[in-house]
Amino acid sequence: MGVSFLPSPAFLGLLLFSFVTLSLHPKPAVATTRHYKLDVMLQNVTRLCHTKSMVTVNGKFPGPRIVAREGDRLLIKVVNHVQNNISIHWHGIRQLRSGWADGPAYVTQCPIQTGQSYVYNYTIVGQRGTLWWHAHISWLRSTLYGPLIILPKLGTPYPFVKPYKEVPIIFGEWFNADPEAIINQALQTGGGPNVSDAYTINGLPGPLYNCSAKDTFKLKVKPGKTYLLRLINAALNDELFFSIANHTFTVVEADAVYVKPFDTKTLLIAPGQTTNVLLKTKPHHPNAKFFMTARPYVTGQGTFDNSTVAGILEYEESHKTIQSSHSTKRLPLFKPNLPPLNDTSFATKFTSKLRSLANAQFPANVPQKVDRQFFFTVGLGTHSCPQNQTCQGPNGTMFAASVNNVSFAMPTTALLQAHHFGQSNGVYTPDFPINPLTPFNYTGNPPNNTMVSNGTKLVVLPFNTTVELIMQDTSILGAESHPLHLHGFNFFVVGQGFGNFDPNKDPANFNLIDPIERNTVGVPSGGWVAIRFLADNPGVWFMHCHLEVHTSWGLKMAWVVLDGKLPNQKLLPPPADLPRC
Repeated sequence: MGVSFLPSPAFLGLLLFSFVTLSLHPKPAVATTRHYKLDVMLQNVTRLCHTKSMVTVNGKFPGPRIVAREGDRLLIKVVNHVQNNISIHWHGIRQLRSGWADGPAYVTQCPIQTGQSYVYNYTIVGQRGTLWWHAHISWLRSTLYGPLIILPKLGTPYPFVKPYKEVPIIFGEWFNADPEAIINQALQTGGGPNVSDAYTINGLPGPLYNCSAKDTFKLKVKPGKTYLLRLINAALNDELFFSIANHTFTVVEADAVYVKPFDTKTLLIAPGQTTNVLLKTKPHHPNAKFFMTARPYVTGQGTFDNSTVAGILEYEESHKTIQSSHSTKRLPLFKPNLPPLNDTSFATKFTSKLRSLANAQFPANVPQKVDRQFFFTVGLGTHSCPQNQTCQGPNGTMFAASVNNVSFAMPTTALLQAHHFGQSNGVYTPDFPINPLTPFNYTGNPPNNTMVSNGTKLVVLPFNTTVELIMQDTSILGAESHPLHLHGFNFFVVGQGFGNFDPNKDPANFNLIDPIERNTVGVPSGGWVAIRFLADNPGVWFMHCHLEVHTSWGLKMAWVVLDGKLPNQKLLPPPADLPRC
C-alpha cells in the first residue's frame, strides 16, 4: 500500500473543496471556514489475520486527514453512530476562548451519546504545523485518530527548504482484542492491562509480524528530492524510536512549533507528540530498498509490546534503471539500527537538541518573571483492594497513578460547565496541592506506603498568570518516563535533569532564551522537567500523562483559568448543541 489514503466520496468532496480553495486564491492570507463531517461508525478491519468490528471515523483506520490554514475557522460535525459515548480532542490546538471545542470527556464537555451529534467550532490562531485529532474518552483513541495539518497562511513560506512532497506518518497500536474490554478488565482486577499485538505505520503493521506482509506502508520516493515527513505518535502506551536505514532526518518542527534544524539518524517521539522532519533522498537510484522501523523506548517495569513496525522506503524506477534490469523484487533491503529499548542516554541527548527558532519572525516568548510556582510529583501508586475481591496489582492491591499523590477522579458532569455556571459544588474543589503534602526522597528508595488519595481537585489561576511548574518523576513502583500533555496551551521546557529537583541550584541552568515550546513533554525517567507558560486562555484545561494506562489510573488533573477583565479575555458562552450528560 502506498501513500494514498482514500477517504469516503463525501469526504473527498470536502477535501477537494478545501484544496481548491487552498490553491485557487492568489490573494494573500484570506482566512476561510472549512466544514468537515466525521461519522463515528463500526467497520470490519483485518490485521494480523484477525478481523474485528471496531469504532472508526468514516469507516477509515486511521481516520481522515483534516487540513486547514493558519487563521481558518473549522466547523467539524461529529455524528455518533455507535453504542459508545464519544468525544474528540484536537490535540495541540490552543482553543483560545473556545474551550467548549477542546474535547476531553467530562472536562470540557459531556460525551456525544449514541445517535447524537456535536459541531466542534474553533479558529486556528497563531499556529501552523502538524497536530492530530483523537478520541478523548476511555481507550477509544486506539482506533479513532488522524492527522490535523495546519498549513502556513497563504504566501507565507516555511522557514526551511520547500519540500517536493509532504507525507503524514502516524504511528499507532493494533490490538487483536477490543481495547475497551482490555482496560475495563484491568480497572476491575487492579492489574496491568494486556499489551498491544503490533505497532502500526498509517494503520499497517508491516512485514515483521506474522500474516502481515501485505499490510505494509510503502513510501515511494524520487532521487534527489526533499520530502517533509509529518510524524505523529498516536500509540496508546509507548514512546517510539524511529529510523530509516541509510538515511538522515533534519528535524524542523516539534508539536507544531518550528525548531532550530538539526540532523539525526534516529528520533524519539512520545505519545501525543508530533515531529516534522525533512528527508533528502539520495541523488541517484540506490538499487536498494530501505526499512523504516519503529519500536518502543521502555523505562517502566511493567510488560510492554516488544515488537517492531516496519514500512519500506522505495525509490521509483526511472526508464534507465528499468533497462539495467534491476527488478525491485531482487533489490537488497537494508535495516536501520535502533537504540536499545531502555536507552535513556539517547533520549536525553535527543531532547536536549530541540530548541526554538527564537528569531524575529518566530520569537520564543518565554515568561521571564514567574507569578506562581508549582511542584508536582508524577508517578504510580496503589489503591487498596475492595473487600471480598482479589486484586492483581502489587502485593494484592490495585494499580493507581497520581499527581502530588492525588489520583484524579473523573466527575459525571463536565468541569467546564460546572465552572462556567458557578455550579462547582459537589463536582470539584479548587484545592489541588501546589506541592507534595508529604515530601520524600522522590527518586531514592521508595517509601513503604504507596497508597494514593482520590479526588477531583483543580488549580485556579487568575487570567494572565505566569506559571512555572516542576514535574518530578518518582521511583514508587519503578521510575518511568511520563509524557505529560497540557490542553489549551503551549509551554516552554526551560530545564530538565535526573534525580531530585534542587530549587537552590537547578534554576540557575534554566534556558530562558530559546527553549523548546511544545504541548507534550516527557518527564525523564528518575528525573524532573521544568516548564513555563502564560495562563492567557480562560477555561478548564486538562493535564495528563499521554500513556493511556496511566491516565486511566488517575495520572491527570486540571487547571481553571479565570476570565480576564476585557471582553476578549473571557470564555465564549457554550454552543447550543453542547452535549448533555
